[in-house]
Amino acid sequence: MKNRQKSTDSGIERDNSSPKETMSRQEGLLFPIVGIGASAGGLEALEQFLRHVPQGNGMAFVIVQHLDPTHKGIMAELLQRTTAMEVLQVKDRMRVKPDCVYVIPPNKDMSILHGVLHLFAPTEPRGLRLPIDFFLRSLAEDRQEAAIGVILSGMGSDGTIGLRAIKEKAGLVLVQEPSSAKFDSMPRSAIDAGLADLVAPVEDLPGKIIDYLRHTLSIAKVDLSLEKDQSGLEKVLILLRSKTGHDFSLYKKTTVYRRIERRMGIHQIVRISSYVRYLQENPQEVELLFKELLIGVTSFFRDPQAWELIRGEAIPAILAARPDGGGLRAWSAGCSTGEEAYSLAIVFKEALEQVKPSVTFSLQIFATDLDQDAIDKARQGIYPVNIAADVSPERLHRYFIKEENGYRVGKEIREMVTFATQNVIMDPPFTKLDIIICRNLLIYLTPELQKKLLPLFHYSLKPGGVLFLGSAETLSTFTDLFAPLNIKSRLFLRRESLLSAEPIAFPSSFVPAMPGVSKELTMMKPAANLQSIADQLLLQHFSPPAVLTSDKGDILYISGRTGKYLEPAAGKANWNIFAMAREGLRFDLGNAFQKAIRQQETITVRGLKVGEGEGAQTVDVTVQAITEPEELRGMVMIVFTDVATPLGKKAPGRARSASAGNARVLELEQELQQLRESLQTTREEMQSSQEELKSTNEELQSTNEELQSTNEELTTSREEMQSLNEELQTVNAEQQSKMDELSRTNNDMRNLLNSTEIVTVFLDNDLHVRRFTTGANKLFKLIPGDVGRPLSDIASDLLYPELCEEARDVLQTLVFSEKQITATDGRWFTVRIMPYRTMADVIGGVVITFSDITGAKKLEAELRDENARLKGLLETGG
Repeated sequence: MKNRQKSTDSGIERDNSSPKETMSRQEGLLFPIVGIGASAGGLEALEQFLRHVPQGNGMAFVIVQHLDPTHKGIMAELLQRTTAMEVLQVKDRMRVKPDCVYVIPPNKDMSILHGVLHLFAPTEPRGLRLPIDFFLRSLAEDRQEAAIGVILSGMGSDGTIGLRAIKEKAGLVLVQEPSSAKFDSMPRSAIDAGLADLVAPVEDLPGKIIDYLRHTLSIAKVDLSLEKDQSGLEKVLILLRSKTGHDFSLYKKTTVYRRIERRMGIHQIVRISSYVRYLQENPQEVELLFKELLIGVTSFFRDPQAWELIRGEAIPAILAARPDGGGLRAWSAGCSTGEEAYSLAIVFKEALEQVKPSVTFSLQIFATDLDQDAIDKARQGIYPVNIAADVSPERLHRYFIKEENGYRVGKEIREMVTFATQNVIMDPPFTKLDIIICRNLLIYLTPELQKKLLPLFHYSLKPGGVLFLGSAETLSTFTDLFAPLNIKSRLFLRRESLLSAEPIAFPSSFVPAMPGVSKELTMMKPAANLQSIADQLLLQHFSPPAVLTSDKGDILYISGRTGKYLEPAAGKANWNIFAMAREGLRFDLGNAFQKAIRQQETITVRGLKVGEGEGAQTVDVTVQAITEPEELRGMVMIVFTDVATPLGKKAPGRARSASAGNARVLELEQELQQLRESLQTTREEMQSSQEELKSTNEELQSTNEELQSTNEELTTSREEMQSLNEELQTVNAEQQSKMDELSRTNNDMRNLLNSTEIVTVFLDNDLHVRRFTTGANKLFKLIPGDVGRPLSDIASDLLYPELCEEARDVLQTLVFSEKQITATDGRWFTVRIMPYRTMADVIGGVVITFSDITGAKKLEAELRDENARLKGLLETGG
């Protein structure tokens, strides 16, 4: 096989095609776009990266860097020296082409849509700006699983949220090895978040990308049909179950395949059978695949409109239904790293402040997930600084504690949430809940499992409880269990359903039973009860046959023998009463059913005939819409009552024939009269419906105009919000640049002061300590907590009581002072007091330096002694 070799030691087949051959196979496919994020120290890393990208690679590279918004961008010119590819500074609506490098211009945010780059110009340089996250999120949406994100040297955590979006779409994430980065904050943030697929020195990253793309194409050429690779997939699932104890057989096979293919591409393995062998030989890869399948994509207040509905409507409704107060219970299933559980706790606090109930309420949130590492991170409640993109400044100030590397959730909120590992497929659910949050978990499960979980959620919720699903999830056929609170936001209220079409399946029954083991449970036979037996006998033999249906006619319960009136319809099983009603009942039953629902009263239709000839049976049908009890409200009861058919007198010969003829005519006249009444009723209903439809149409037209106006206003508001968002993000690059510059300046200053070994103390205009250098504590009893205290309050080893007075003189006269002062331990220092001048030439205090001249003083004393000795010798000799 050309350009193909097999590893003899592992049996893993690898494809070693050249990059040019690999990219030539992509004709007709979208070419790869690599989004690169860099910050401080990024220029050197970018140059090393591009220097190792081969020519004719068929990829496009989009570079997003924190640039000074006040300076002209020269990054494109600097990078052009290191690569043969064309390097362009992006202009608005520039289409991305392969074998080109695109650089974000200063003071811009950038997004990509259908392969076209769009620039957003902020109007004011203020607020928080995260350009790398902004672009990588759009790249994930635009390229889906073909998105590639790279994070290089930089400060802060910008890019982590964007990489999370790429991982959600099954894209590839590469991170520079932190030890090789000049500034490792951005790479380390991505690695700590568990998002990095590959971590390597910057010069190795281009080769890793090319190898991944080459083998991804090779995997795509291999037939991965379920029939052919079912065995390989099952073996992977078996290895996962034996290593982790978790069964992924009920996850969607397409999702599992996609995650497996990603791991195969990363390791350059073509066939799934080879990957099974690789898993057997490398147990750590099983753990990595397990993490890959459990990738948690979440954020604080995801879909803000839905959270506003929870705060403004759902929680107040639950509180109103509990006038005595007490504790509420919530369950966040598949909580990942805990953002949504904490979001619920925060909006609950805000809802309490909004409602101001007269009684006390509390909320206990149970947050569970399959991933133990995610649960551990959630318990810590520590998140990066870029959560400020999703959490308002007010919430950050109130519910979070600012720490060195991010934000920690406040104790009050953390105490409301209990985290635990749980497998929603295997473990028992929480019950008696008021709220269930299960977002973007169902989409990874098979439809059969979804149909078991939704009734389970219904069972777990209290009456009036709220179910909050993800934006891509629906209730399927369970509209009888949940009523929509807001369809767009995927908020649903628990409906009362006394009768269920099928029993609830608990997690222990989700997994298929083992061969030879019966799924039926042995139930103890209840003790005989005379009253219940008698009631059952009376119902069977003396009560009329009856049927309980929904308001749409779906049969929910049957009492007595109804075979004379109902029969199964041919074809697919259909338990709707209109499909099952026998000939002679169907038309009149339908009219009576609709009238009973519309008028909310009991309707009886008499004299209906079922059957033909001598077997015909006259039946009275009673239809009643049920209003009590509350559990059955909205249902309909249909009762069938047999009526004796009157017998005519026997007459011989022609008389009998005439009598039979008259009876037939009478029967036809009765049917004709019924048809006329039915037609009149239908006309009246049609007339009423036409009037209602006309009125409704006018209302809808008016509503449509209002919605159109509202839509225009919302569009304008959205544009304003987008502009404001861009404005709020603009200052980030400037701050980052200033931080880099300040860091370099601080480093230079620290090294300068330390190298001179001159102790320096900075005082403000009130002679309070503002800063001091290393070694100051050897002259003054200074500790870091003394910043802000008057220098006169600090004990000193110097024999210089007039130090503060002379410092005030320097402030007044702006003439520096210099004296040689001794210390209590015999040391000598040159004390120099100078005014502190700012860049704006404003006096901001004084600077006092202490130079140790003890050695010079000792030498001076020795010289004096020697001079005195020599002088004495001369005088003696003379």
